[in-house]
Amino acid sequence: MAMPPSTTGNMGAATDQKGFSYAPALTLLGTLFFMWGFITVINGTLLPHLRSVFDLSYTQTTLIESVWFIAYFFASIPSAKLIERIGYQKSMVVGLGMMAAGALVMVPAARIPSYGVTLFALFVIASGITLLQVAANPYVAVVGKPETASSRLNLVQAFNSAGATLAPLFGGYLILGRTTSGTAVAGAAALTPAEKLADAQSVVLPYLIVAVVLLILAVVIARFPLPAMGVATQRAAKAERKGHSLWKHRNLVFGIPAIFIYLIAEIGVGNLFINFVSQPEIGNLTHEQASHYLFLLWGGMMVGRLVGAFVMQKVDAGHVLAFASIGATVVMLVAAFTTGHVAMWALISVGLFHSIMFPTIFTLGIRGLGPLTEEGSGLLIMAIAGGALVVVQGWLADSYGLQASFLLTTACELYVLFYALWGSRPTEMLPDQIIT
Repeated sequence: MAMPPSTTGNMGAATDQKGFSYAPALTLLGTLFFMWGFITVINGTLLPHLRSVFDLSYTQTTLIESVWFIAYFFASIPSAKLIERIGYQKSMVVGLGMMAAGALVMVPAARIPSYGVTLFALFVIASGITLLQVAANPYVAVVGKPETASSRLNLVQAFNSAGATLAPLFGGYLILGRTTSGTAVAGAAALTPAEKLADAQSVVLPYLIVAVVLLILAVVIARFPLPAMGVATQRAAKAERKGHSLWKHRNLVFGIPAIFIYLIAEIGVGNLFINFVSQPEIGNLTHEQASHYLFLLWGGMMVGRLVGAFVMQKVDAGHVLAFASIGATVVMLVAAFTTGHVAMWALISVGLFHSIMFPTIFTLGIRGLGPLTEEGSGLLIMAIAGGALVVVQGWLADSYGLQASFLLTTACELYVLFYALWGSRPTEMLPDQIIT
């Protein structure tokens, strides 16, 4: 879709009808996207680490990530209600505080060490991220012209991918690089109890660093003059809502499962990547070495979002999403049925195709919701709980082999293709509004 000449893909393009720029606010919000991307992807290095420390199966390992994403299901509606009560800016501060508290709980969890306390800490962190997601995604989507929403959200989501790109290096150096399990080759002798205790405590320093950064960011957000949200994302009064139903909007009805199913694919790839490429028949790497290649996977997502933000100024977002889903399907089939570096690089390349999926599905899903935008956004964020079903892929890996489990990812890509080609077409369009 061709964009008006006055609309560009940079932050400064977000202006109101009087020409006021929201670039400073969007740039600051980009730091939130960075931090939740960073913390989420640390799990990619944390999971193989915990698998060694607690002698976990693939099912038990992916259950850790399931607990993380279950938080999205339970915290989304309370987050929306909290935002309604105290506003977007204060809610962002509360979310950052919750994330910092969860990061601090990781310290006693590592010193005990305790699998249960670790799960609780991760649930708290994820609940804080949920609050940020419910607040920040619709904010970015409605700042500026509706037709550039996908481009704008992809651009800010590049901050998310930047955090995700750096996280494997951070976790690889401070967690895997300082542990016996992280530097051992596949098939090495089991760890002794003393080695497991020493390995468990390697997460103390990185999570202390994360907690301090989150608290500093909370103070900055609290003091920053963020523009108030306009009527586009405020819950409509009952009288205004009369005759309107979320379930008459096909793009939302099919967008909710699209987010849910896409998250199964993204999280499955990210969290089983290190174990996959470490296998002798794939990359024959240590976990620490494999974390460097995970950096490339998430780096591909960052590059893809920057490219996508530019392309979607000229090309319809649904068409770009269809292209990405076809590419993802092809490379996942290659990863599932080949070996060696071909399979490894195929899995790395899926990050490039996954890059634009979440922000594009999100903006297509809320298109035309008008006064129902806030409620629709909350449902789409709740659908991020689909990442909890990564435990299904863990079960498949235990039952049929890790490589074969990526056929589940392939099936997820095909649903995204369906959504891009048909499910995302809006019905019952309501007038779009922008922040004023």
